[in-house]
Amino acid sequence: MQNIEEKLLSYAGKVEHFLSQSISTDDKDLLSLYASMRYSVMAGGKRIRPFLVLTVSKMFGGKEENAIYLAAALEMVHTYSLIHDDLPCMDDDDLRRGKPTNHKIYGEAVATLAGDALLTGAFELIAASGLSDKAVRMAVLTLASAAGADGMVGGQVMDLSSSEQKEQDFNRLIKMHSLKTGALIAAAVKLGLLAAENEKEADRHALTSYARYLGLAFQIVDDVLDVLGDEEEMGKQTGKDKEAGKTTFLHYFSPEEAMQYAKDLTDLAKGCVKDYENAQTLTQLADYLLERKK
Repeated sequence: MQNIEEKLLSYAGKVEHFLSQSISTDDKDLLSLYASMRYSVMAGGKRIRPFLVLTVSKMFGGKEENAIYLAAALEMVHTYSLIHDDLPCMDDDDLRRGKPTNHKIYGEAVATLAGDALLTGAFELIAASGLSDKAVRMAVLTLASAAGADGMVGGQVMDLSSSEQKEQDFNRLIKMHSLKTGALIAAAVKLGLLAAENEKEADRHALTSYARYLGLAFQIVDDVLDVLGDEEEMGKQTGKDKEAGKTTFLHYFSPEEAMQYAKDLTDLAKGCVKDYENAQTLTQLADYLLERKK
């Protein structure tokens, strides 16, 4: 039986192969744009979101050849958000996954447009997924809603404004991360269900609750690693949130208390899927993300 790291690597390889084939051009006038897109999409990472799409789809009998379109689409949206987050007008980061950020290589204009192209390209992939018209329609709605003003983009706006406040209210902090990080993670399990053409409300509720707890725990661990993590191992500069004056979970908890809170949320996430006989991979993933070092 594969352990969770082996499963992650296996699915990541499949998604990366699919993305590599999907993001290519022979048009000489567009080579720099596609190079910028590929630079960030193929930069590695855990591929947690597409992993969730493929895992949930498999749990409910979906076909991988359909689900991978939705998994890749979600990863393209996630990558676009990272490119834009790293821009000088946003978080102004120089490193991402141990490499110079996109705009450091291709310039701000091309990096911005590469992000735009990844976002729009994601919906092209969904349309080509081979799923029923209803599933495609719902997948487009799910991803657009999670990525837009009431989801990830709204969370990013809240994050940008947080540095202007002396200290965020705790509930506002939860809301911000539920939008900025949690929305795409919740979208991943919803897309997995759609890839399996599963419309059962009970399954949607259970899997979405799992994802929301998972996403919040993920962010708490991120905040702890930003203070205590090894910069070389993480592949990015640590301490950025403190420098920017942003409120994090460590404004409210010690690192030990924060990790206990993350563990409690992880246990809640696992509890949401405990009644599914084939949910072992989801519970393994929750534990893996809690214990990660980068």
